Amino acid sequence: MRKHSTAIFVVVALLVALGLDFALPLVITDGSIRQLVMLAACNVVVALSLNVINGMAGQFSIGHAGFVSLGAYTSAVLSANMHEWLGGGDTTFGKSFIVVPVCLLASAIVGGAFGFIVGLPSLRLKGDYLAIVTLGFAEIVRLVIGTAQVQSSAGQEQGGWLHALGAAISDLGGQNGYMGPRGEGLPLYAGPFWILGVAVLAGVAAWRLKFSGWGRALRALREDEIAAAAVGVDPTRYKVTSFVIAAIGGGVAGGMIAQMRDGSYLVNPETYNFSASFDAITMVILGGSGSVSGAILGAVFVTVSVKTIEQLQNTSVAQLIQGPHMIGTFELKVDLNALRMIVYAIVLIALMIRRPEGLFGEREIGQKKREPKKPAPPTPAPVAA
Repeated sequence: MRKHSTAIFVVVALLVALGLDFALPLVITDGSIRQLVMLAACNVVVALSLNVINGMAGQFSIGHAGFVSLGAYTSAVLSANMHEWLGGGDTTFGKSFIVVPVCLLASAIVGGAFGFIVGLPSLRLKGDYLAIVTLGFAEIVRLVIGTAQVQSSAGQEQGGWLHALGAAISDLGGQNGYMGPRGEGLPLYAGPFWILGVAVLAGVAAWRLKFSGWGRALRALREDEIAAAAVGVDPTRYKVTSFVIAAIGGGVAGGMIAQMRDGSYLVNPETYNFSASFDAITMVILGGSGSVSGAILGAVFVTVSVKTIEQLQNTSVAQLIQGPHMIGTFELKVDLNALRMIVYAIVLIALMIRRPEGLFGEREIGQKKREPKKPAPPTPAPVAA
């Protein structure tokens, strides 16, 4: 019965997403608000995927932006070239059924492959040491793409495959970002149907994973690895697979961001810096590590707050003093993005002190907290005759 209800929910949600693909531009005429809605859906996938590692498996990864960036660049390169193969022109809804699935599948494969590579050290590393490895991985990805220089054809012939690889990476645009093979901007095929549809599917998959035997095994490893191994749970298999699953989700999220309608026409490596990884961690911890609904709410909250601060930062602070004595206008000199990081850090510190399990803990919305069982009253001793 539960499987049938889940299938019905998925079908209904996809039909709603299909209707929103055509109705959303009419309902929300402001492109920036539409971008905010779809970016929040993409970040939901980011939070749900990271929740598999940090929440369910108990590993501490702070380099999730690396997987997202790999998915974004993979999707951007494929979509730009496929757009030319299809004759260019408008990014129609019909063409999206050819471009988007291929790009998201490729992003998932690339993300999963690197997730396997990064997941292997997790067999021997824990806590801070594993966090340093994942952070180093994300920074390596960002710096390799951002600092690659264009190679001459003569250098490629002399240097062999290494120069050819460097030239291929330099074609991604370096610090300027990737805007397609001709530098004219990326085709944005992924509308609300794809973005919201994938977010719904990711939510259902995360929910089923948590309450499956696999999810219970991950939580058992998180609580006590030795005891879990003693009852037949293979730590090697589950740890590496959790990294692969999370990396696949991160790659898919990046692939959607690169093709998101009303989004940016380029992919820039600086978008996926440490701040992006920190935001993803905040999404998971704020809602509650291990909670699916908590990760969703955390993703929406962080996305809205980040975009609101960006809008405030880009707005001139003028006419703060109204009246005849106003001398002139001036610009805001405070870096609100840096201030946001400070506020988030303070919130996380307070949350770890007051409520280390997050807002929901492992519970879901509507799920009641289990009351501890009261000990049975002692049995009165028999009275001697």
